[in-house]
Amino acid sequence: MTDTTSFDFATPIDRHGTWCTQWDYVADRFGHADLLPFTISDMDFATAPCVITAMQQRLAHGVLGYSRWKNDDFLGAIEHWLASRFNCPSDRETFVYGPSVIWMIAEQIRQWSQPGDGVVVHTPAYDAFYKAIAGNQRQMFSVPLERNDAGWYCDMARLEAVLRRPESKILLLCSPHNPTGKLWTREELETMAALCERHNVRVISDEIHMDMVWSQRPHIPWHTVARGPWALFTSASKSFNIPALTGAWGMIGDTTSRENWLEALKNSNGLSSPAVLSVVAHIAAYRQGAPWLDALRTYLRANLEYVASRLNQAFPSLNWQIPESTYLAWIDLRRLGVNDDDLQKALIEEQKVAIMRGDVYGAEGQGFIRLNAGCPRIKLERGVEGLIAALTSLM
Repeated sequence: MTDTTSFDFATPIDRHGTWCTQWDYVADRFGHADLLPFTISDMDFATAPCVITAMQQRLAHGVLGYSRWKNDDFLGAIEHWLASRFNCPSDRETFVYGPSVIWMIAEQIRQWSQPGDGVVVHTPAYDAFYKAIAGNQRQMFSVPLERNDAGWYCDMARLEAVLRRPESKILLLCSPHNPTGKLWTREELETMAALCERHNVRVISDEIHMDMVWSQRPHIPWHTVARGPWALFTSASKSFNIPALTGAWGMIGDTTSRENWLEALKNSNGLSSPAVLSVVAHIAAYRQGAPWLDALRTYLRANLEYVASRLNQAFPSLNWQIPESTYLAWIDLRRLGVNDDDLQKALIEEQKVAIMRGDVYGAEGQGFIRLNAGCPRIKLERGVEGLIAALTSLM
């Protein structure tokens, strides 16, 4: 197990007054400003010291002019990360850049489909997926994930029935899956790749949570199983807690799609110059940040294990197990028979705690909550105790 004592994840950092979405703007979603938030998926930790140092050195240079992302330092750092963390080869000719993963997804949807076309998504789903699909006048075709004693799974026959619909043009895959934390197996990925090839459906794989895996099984990048047209988009933003810097990267398999992407990035969208501090941060994270990330992962896993232990102690019938991936606790409360609206009212008005309700992620999320465990333990303890108190008051 990685030693976490070299880095401090336990000491809270006050984020108030920093224009922070999770803390300063919690009232936008929950109606109250004085809440302890466990909401949007960023973490309450400072990023890796090597990232801070690299940005400080770049700032000390003093000139912040137009830059390029297509350079050996940035591309080499990505190649190094894929090889060292996932033991997989990559072709830098396939690499692309964008301001954020969800922007890249939306742009690829625009390029690979027409208004009215269908985008297939496993549900419950990251709420930005719904917005990107509807905002671009596409239809979302839902394939609900199912659960058994072994965990979450996709009924592949059900998926194929949706993929074969003539309107289905894209499978938008979340890998690892947000919010359930499902880690796709190689067999599942290969089956989906074959189905998409069979039905001429292109694949966009969102792999932003790829570094946050707790299972003994590794994350498998889509490009290692892909068949037919595909795009993989990801970023260091979740792993190293740098989303405010903007910046993401990805791979697009076929030359024509990639050239169309780069043409749109530079000309249609005017985004040829990246955020230079994001480029610097990615290079530092991928070249020097592994020890920090490993220590963080140890801390986060312990946080999730604490959530499981405390919840199951209070409510044995839940038998909640930590997810296979992500620092987001997707908690099924249906066995407790608590109404979602009543629970939110108790959490907000009585416990002063903000936790995402499950139906934000689609109808399949009713009866669930999504609790962000990416925070110091002292904060997490307060949130879990508030959740337990709110549930107890309603039972």
